[in-house]
Amino acid sequence: MSVLDTLNDRQQTAVLHTEGPLLIIAGAGAGKTKTITHRIAHLIEKGTHAYRILALTFTNKAAGEMRERVRKLVPAGRGVPLISTFHSLGVRILREFAGRAGIERNFSIWDHDDSLRALKRILDTKDDSLAPRAALSRISREKGAGITVEAFEKAARNFRERDIARAWQQYENALHEEGALDFDDLLVRTLRLLQNSHDVLSLLQERWTHLTIDEYQDTNFVQYEIARLLAGARMNICVVGDIDQNIYSWRGADIGHLLQFEHAFPNTAVVTLEQNYRSTRTILAAANSVIEKNIRRKPKNLFTEGEIGEPILLYGAQNEVDEAWFVAGAATKLTERGVMPSEIAVLYRENFQSRVLEEACLHMGVPYLVLGTRFFERKEVKDLLSYLRASLNPKNRTDLIRIAGVPARGIGRVTIEKMLAGQGGDLPAGARSKVAAFRQVLLSIQKAIGVLPASEAVRFAAEASGMEKMFKDMGEEGRERLLNIGELINVATKYDSAKPSEGIEQLLEEAALQSEQDGLGVSGSPSERPEALSLMTVHASKGLEFEAVFIVGLEQGLFPWTRVDENRDPEEERRLFYVALTRAKKRLFLSYADERMKYGSRDRAIPSEFLSDIDARLIEYARPYTTTYEEKTIR
Repeated sequence: MSVLDTLNDRQQTAVLHTEGPLLIIAGAGAGKTKTITHRIAHLIEKGTHAYRILALTFTNKAAGEMRERVRKLVPAGRGVPLISTFHSLGVRILREFAGRAGIERNFSIWDHDDSLRALKRILDTKDDSLAPRAALSRISREKGAGITVEAFEKAARNFRERDIARAWQQYENALHEEGALDFDDLLVRTLRLLQNSHDVLSLLQERWTHLTIDEYQDTNFVQYEIARLLAGARMNICVVGDIDQNIYSWRGADIGHLLQFEHAFPNTAVVTLEQNYRSTRTILAAANSVIEKNIRRKPKNLFTEGEIGEPILLYGAQNEVDEAWFVAGAATKLTERGVMPSEIAVLYRENFQSRVLEEACLHMGVPYLVLGTRFFERKEVKDLLSYLRASLNPKNRTDLIRIAGVPARGIGRVTIEKMLAGQGGDLPAGARSKVAAFRQVLLSIQKAIGVLPASEAVRFAAEASGMEKMFKDMGEEGRERLLNIGELINVATKYDSAKPSEGIEQLLEEAALQSEQDGLGVSGSPSERPEALSLMTVHASKGLEFEAVFIVGLEQGLFPWTRVDENRDPEEERRLFYVALTRAKKRLFLSYADERMKYGSRDRAIPSEFLSDIDARLIEYARPYTTTYEEKTIR
């Protein structure tokens, strides 16, 4: 069977274009992943070696799904291309060419929490009102735009920016001292390497002759430049994106890269995928009417050959409690009609909205899952990973401080600081003995990493560190933590086939590079989801789909969020609502409240302007699904 057999005409056009730049404008639910993977399979079928194809996306989940689909399409023995996230590609290139990049090959990767912790330490030493989280956000955004700390300091316009510049410089010093790179460095250092080492760039351009980039609307300046350089003179670059789903401008994502692609890459072929395979005609009509109000976009109109579907239900609640009871009641009715709980999602603009929804679900016995807690962020998992990282990189101050007291061994922060400063001889004899024993533990783990398969090395670290015994001694309280340690060992088995030390490096990279969605505990496949209602922000829902979707809090000032932010595209709120609408396959519920408790006060609200953009003929007004709601439930 040909890879073209199951594709529509426009998908086939995209798949058959194999040389030169290609821009695929893919609407929500229009089969973009299918198109990408079939195009890659077609390239291999027509003689392009798999190792010459590079495909990039933004989440490990998306990369994994793409990899599995390609593997099923390509005949055995033909190989599978490198399908990776931008950050994972950066790690791969920097480890391969570490000397040319001016870094140690075994550099540690700081995740968001590591970076935030470092900035808290830096700002705690000063009488400064600068919030660490805000400072990190600004630093990350500037790095993503290719700005250096020196350039930022020189252009600082006020006291706040000068304070950020000073904190940023100290932050860079801390990274250097610990032999670490943060998320943004993985891309910035890669770009710098490609710009300054022409032989490395030429080698990589010859290695990867065909480049595919998914979710191109989400690229920042550094990612754009990396893609442009790797494409080289051949310009065999295929990018897939949808301006209407650009919802990360506050992170530096620039839709201009997609809008100006044809200018940056002359003779670009453009294919627009508009046939939707997910939603009903009613849902698509609502989505189209909302997004067409935006000006900065490539025109398209989603359509489907599927059913008209049920009307959209709109509920006007008295307050947030009434709204939550409506959601819980309606979800209960849906499950009684045969909809699986895993096929129902409740989407909200801000995290604070989940609390009252959880209370309503608890009262009505509706199973639910608040998405967002990632496996690799659990304390016991992070502690064990810190043992592995500190064993590979003895300069890693952050990890050494974290694990010195896990389990308690009488080593405090001051002792660790002296140990790292080479002043161990100044410590009392008892402290020196404890430090020596701690170093021996790390050395034994380092040796295990060098000779054992990844999963066995993790198992050894859990035992040698004393963590396993500590949790066993805690009885029932430690049982769940032991189970999480066991799950980390299970994860590590994926890397048992790699060379011992490289297997652990790959595990640490996976843990550090988890994106927001990768750790949600929910996948695109309903069969792999827990049997529970999913509660999540609209941002977290991107890329997912559900049979029934509730979008709550549709009020002016909340959704759309009207807080002034100079870094946010004014059209982004409408794109965010469009993303929310297009998560629904068959049933869509919208709700707003006449008043809502925010920041300790009860405020009157008016319905979102977005609601008036939807044709009234598509909407039915809903009644409460339960009569048990009482005003006294308001807190």
